Amino acid sequence: MNQIDLKFALLLNEIRSLSENELYHQMRLSFEQVLETTRNNMIKFFNQFLYWGSIDIDSNNYEEIEWKAKELKEHIDDFEELYLNLEDYRSKKLLYAILNNWVHYDFGTLSEVIEKCYDDYFDLDLIPACNEEVFVDLGAYTGDSTISFLRNYGDSYQKIYAYEITPETYQVLVSNLCDYPNVVCYLKGVGDQKGAISVVNSKVDASANTVLISTDGMIPMVTLDEDIGEKITMIKADIEGMEQEALRGAIHHIKNDHPKLLISVYHQNEDLWKIPKMIKEMDPTYKFYLRYHGGNVYPTEITLIAI
Repeated sequence: MNQIDLKFALLLNEIRSLSENELYHQMRLSFEQVLETTRNNMIKFFNQFLYWGSIDIDSNNYEEIEWKAKELKEHIDDFEELYLNLEDYRSKKLLYAILNNWVHYDFGTLSEVIEKCYDDYFDLDLIPACNEEVFVDLGAYTGDSTISFLRNYGDSYQKIYAYEITPETYQVLVSNLCDYPNVVCYLKGVGDQKGAISVVNSKVDASANTVLISTDGMIPMVTLDEDIGEKITMIKADIEGMEQEALRGAIHHIKNDHPKLLISVYHQNEDLWKIPKMIKEMDPTYKFYLRYHGGNVYPTEITLIAI
């Protein structure tokens, strides 16, 4: 056993030895010992985005910590299964760093696993080259991921589909990608059912807009299985908590085409273990890697690469 395996095993044993309430209080104590300036910045961050629960010390609200303690206690076996299914120790150390940050607010290990070599999504050790790629960019935003794909792999693609849900951002996306051949931009949401959506603009970040599925929504909601008839070879998804639904709506492409999957797994606590489990159930031949492009205080920008 190496040090990463040992540290992960010790962390699992610690979590398993505590009740959910005991774990919550231990995590809360660790949070209270964080430098005050850092702690206040974290509270502000949690309360702005609300993906992981809120914190309000004055009203004794520690929802963010409660949710994580609950997730760890109820799904510790799933986190262990994910660790065993990861293909390299970069991924295993990252998973340890994330969970140890949740429990102990360990910033040091998190800083060690930040990716400094490759662009987000496109790890050239894992995907060294592309040929005749049909690339689907879900949550295309202004085209940054598509442009990164082109920067890394050149023009050896067959087609690119870029999906964005915010009308104002969509116009920028079209403008940024209009000079590239065989790139199709869609003002559509992607999920596991057809319908319509409304978009509530975020006051913090346009990339974090809230999606509301509604009968009177102005933006169409589609599934990839219905919307794209040709073979898909690569899917990137960063769609603010809708990643699970998008994957369910692409089940036939995943089973039949076996596309490379580059999926954000940090918008919900459960995404970290549940999304790889979903993919494994769709196609057990996939191999899993984790990469990290976030900061050293709280783990966001976590990408699952499934090949």
